[in-house]
Amino acid sequence: MIVNRGGALGKAYFISYLRLIMNARDCSVVDAQEVAMDIFFHGDKTRFGTAT
Repeated sequence: MIVNRGGALGKAYFISYLRLIMNARDCSVVDAQEVAMDIFFHGDKTRFGTAT
């Protein structure tokens, strides 16, 4: 997934992203959060700034 650095991503975006992971991998919310942290943020939750 390509993420532009032009603006902050909101809560609704991440809820949709977690739902996508949960549906694709058939996993729990906790597992989806771990996957998102690894794939999207590469382990650094401030990678896209503090607002995102």
